[in-house]
Amino acid sequence: MKRSLYINSHCTLQRDQNTLLLELEDGTKRYLPIEGVRELHIFGEVNLNKRVLEFLSQNQVLVHFYNYYGYYTGTYYPREHFNSGYMILKQVEHYLDESRRLELARRFVRGALVNLMHIARYYHQRGVELGEVLQTLQTHHDALGACDTIENLMQLEGKAREAYYALFDRVLEHPDFAFEKRTRRPPRNRLNALMSFGNSLLYTAALSEIYQTHLDPRIGYLHTTNFRRFTLNLDIAEVFKPVLVDRTILTLIHKRQIRPDHFAEATQGIYLNDEGRKVFLTAWEERLQSTFEHRTLKRHVSYRTAIRLDLYKLEKHLMGEKPYEPFKMR
Repeated sequence: MKRSLYINSHCTLQRDQNTLLLELEDGTKRYLPIEGVRELHIFGEVNLNKRVLEFLSQNQVLVHFYNYYGYYTGTYYPREHFNSGYMILKQVEHYLDESRRLELARRFVRGALVNLMHIARYYHQRGVELGEVLQTLQTHHDALGACDTIENLMQLEGKAREAYYALFDRVLEHPDFAFEKRTRRPPRNRLNALMSFGNSLLYTAALSEIYQTHLDPRIGYLHTTNFRRFTLNLDIAEVFKPVLVDRTILTLIHKRQIRPDHFAEATQGIYLNDEGRKVFLTAWEERLQSTFEHRTLKRHVSYRTAIRLDLYKLEKHLMGEKPYEPFKMR
C-alpha cells in the first residue's frame, strides 16, 4: 500500500538503486522502497538532485514543498502519465461556455454548503445552539440557483462560510483557540493557523489525486483559470474542507492533542511549530486513511479515495455521461 511521506527534518534525499535514501544530519539513514511512496511533503531543508527527481518522475511521485512556516509553496509535478487530449478539450469546452462553467461552479459550492450544514447540524443535535447558523446556511443554499455569475457564487460562498465560522467558538468554548475572524496571510491566531495549514494539505491531497486521473489541474471552474498553476484542486477542496480540515481541527482541540505550546509567533503571524506540525500531520493522515461506507459502492472506502471518486464523477460530467454530484457527508 502506498503512503504519503512527510519530511520535517533537514536531510539529503538520494537514489540508491531502486530505493529512496533519506540521510539525516546526524548520519542516520532511512531506506524507502519507491513502490511504497505515493507523494512527498517536504517541510524541512532537503538537498536533492536531478537524478532523484528523474527517479520520482519515473515512478509518478509528486513532491509538495512548504515554507518555513509550514504553508504550501509549490509542487514538483511530474509529466502526466494519463494524458488525454480528449479530456482537456472537454475541460476547456466547459470552461469557455459560460453557462456550463457556471453550472459546475454552482455544484462545487452546493457540495461545500451541504457539508457545512452537516457539520453544524451534527453539533446542534448534541446541544450546541446553532439554529441561527443552520438557517443562514440554508438560506444561502437556497439562493444558489439565483447566482448568475461566478463572482456572485464566490460572494455567496464567502458569506456562508463567514456565518459557519461562528460554530467554532460555540463548539470549542476554548479561550486558547478563539476564532474571532478569518485571517489568512498571515493567520493572526491559533485557530486560523490550523485552518490555513489544513487547507494547504487538502490542496496538495486533491492535486495528488488529480494526477491519477485524466483531468488537467490547471483548468478549474469555480476558481478562475489564470496565471496560477493549478485551480481544479481548489475547486475540489471546497467540497472536502468541512469533511477533512474542520473535523480534524475540532477533534485535535477536543482531545487536547493540539496545545498552545504547539504554536510560535513571528512577524508573519501565528504558525505551528515543528512538534505541532507533526501532531497535525499524524491526525491528518489518519483522517485521510479512515474509511466510511460508500452509499453507491456499498463498501468501505477511505476519504482519500472519496476525493478520487469525485474526480471520476467530474470526468463523467465533462463527457456528458452523468451530472456531477459532489461528495456529501452522511
